[in-house]
Amino acid sequence: MTESIEEDNAQDFHTEHWPTDLKYKSEERALHITFENKKTFALPAEYLRIESPSAEVQGHHPSQKQVLSGRRMVGIIAIEPVGNYAVKLTFDDLHDTGIYSWQYLYKLATEQETIWQAYLDEMEKRGLSRDP
Repeated sequence: MTESIEEDNAQDFHTEHWPTDLKYKSEERALHITFENKKTFALPAEYLRIESPSAEVQGHHPSQKQVLSGRRMVGIIAIEPVGNYAVKLTFDDLHDTGIYSWQYLYKLATEQETIWQAYLDEMEKRGLSRDP
């Protein structure tokens, strides 16, 4: 039983793309990340916050995902490595429970346009604002 749990957990953090550079630029409120395949992305703090992998945001089932409003001005105040597979981000609204695996960051980066548009559509549908 223990072996299958360990295998399942290892698959959760399977890393196909490794970062070679990771910098937060506070004036842009964006996390700049370059992967080993030379692809570089700028991920806004607001985007990372509203897509936090934490249970608080994602829930325990896709139907429980929260739509966060008022995060336009959020920033990142700390970045901590988690093993060799992820980082923990602390935002200035004090949210700090999401662990961003390299695989998850790559997904957020490569699917940013689609994910962001779905968020904006949902905000409009609910009559919510990005402004604090």
